Amino acid sequence: MPTTTSGTAPSDGRSRPTANDVAKAAGVSRSAVSFAFNSPEKLSVGTRDRILGVAKDLGYVPNTLARMLKAGQTQSLGVLLPQNLARVMENPYYSRFLTGVGQVCDEQGYTLLLTPPLRDSMLKAIPYAAVDGFIVCGLEHDRGEVAELRRRGIPFVLVDSSAHEGVSSVDVDDEGGAYEAVRHVLDLGHRRITLLSIDPGPEHAERGYRGPLARRMAGVTRALEDSELGLEDIEIVEVPATRMDGFKATKRFMSSRPTTAIVAMSDILAFGAVDALHDIGLEVPRDVTVTGYDDLPDASWMRPRLTTVRQAITTKGRTAADLLFSAIRGEDQHPHQLLGTHLIVRDSTAHPRTTD
Repeated sequence: MPTTTSGTAPSDGRSRPTANDVAKAAGVSRSAVSFAFNSPEKLSVGTRDRILGVAKDLGYVPNTLARMLKAGQTQSLGVLLPQNLARVMENPYYSRFLTGVGQVCDEQGYTLLLTPPLRDSMLKAIPYAAVDGFIVCGLEHDRGEVAELRRRGIPFVLVDSSAHEGVSSVDVDDEGGAYEAVRHVLDLGHRRITLLSIDPGPEHAERGYRGPLARRMAGVTRALEDSELGLEDIEIVEVPATRMDGFKATKRFMSSRPTTAIVAMSDILAFGAVDALHDIGLEVPRDVTVTGYDDLPDASWMRPRLTTVRQAITTKGRTAADLLFSAIRGEDQHPHQLLGTHLIVRDSTAHPRTTD
């Protein structure tokens, strides 16, 4: 039967060495081992080096997660996502948003944990995420996930939701942005307009549009009313926010009800629409005007360059992370931050070739 001696790692492979093993082998207390890894300034250099040397020989690695959980901190932020990771990573919007969140995490010495739905449930994913707080994307304050975070006492910030008393949140002026996009297209003289919108999901039938989509639809409606039109005077097509879905939807409606202008509620949908128009032999903007929403980096690089509504996506991520750190520190006053939008007119919009 193999034996274990001081300075030699256990050879039977049945258990990993513990802090008690290190303490016994180094001839120190269990507290001294903890100090060596967490507060080395409390030990003499010789004692610290002896403990670390024995730990290395034994193959001992501190259980950092267990220590942080015991202390009530994980040094990690969570981003609760409304879609699975594959779908999220298809959309460049999230890379910009997470860049902002990540910048603040780097400054604070925190890691970042992406938390997608578990078995199609965001609620089920929450207990498995060891984080100090959550940035919650695209959920309203009355959702079950938000109630669960409150029940557990986990700090959180809502993003792309709606202002609600007692909840920190970050939104953009979606109504103003959508108004500018539709107003621009109408001012160019377009009346055969297709709104390529983000699929609101099954809740729309029961509760109507909510959050950013509700605000954007309010902006669309207001712009149409300024021209004595209504939603019934345009075509509305709702699809998931992916380039491929924008592509397929555009090919479908252009074959049945051609339009002179496509107003997309996200750049990724606008990219797919331009792809489809090129594929069927139509030129943008000579044959069809296209606008987007977000101002992703590719919007200024594609040909033609995309007219779009700029929202400060990276700033949104930074703001959400700053608010969450304030909540974690107990400084949260439940503020609501509203970020502005701005229409960027580029090359993808023009007057219609003929007057309808």
